[in-house]
Amino acid sequence: MKIYSFKQSTGKSIHQFNSQNVMIHPLLKPDDPFQIGYFYLEENSVLGMHPAMCDQLLMITSGRGWVRIEGGEKITVEPGMAVFWQEGEMHESGSDDGMTAIVAEGSRLDPERYLPSN
Repeated sequence: MKIYSFKQSTGKSIHQFNSQNVMIHPLLKPDDPFQIGYFYLEENSVLGMHPAMCDQLLMITSGRGWVRIEGGEKITVEPGMAVFWQEGEMHESGSDDGMTAIVAEGSRLDPERYLPSN
């Protein structure tokens, strides 16, 4: 058995796209174009507007935050909610009070098959 840490203090800070107060902890990155990471969005954070490099599924695990697509309104998200962006879709996310989330990115994501939509 091995124990690993994905505490916020050991993550990587994201600065691209004018992002502020966002950390990611890559958890899985196989050879296939697919990865899983754990996001820490601190108070008053924003992961700036950018295109999804591939299909992305953001699964909120704690706290509250918001998401939006280019030209759209902010939509509040909370634990138990997941947001899917298709490859190329311009999007951003953030939090006023802090939020954590798991993000899965890859070309074979199919949330419609497994998750009920609102």
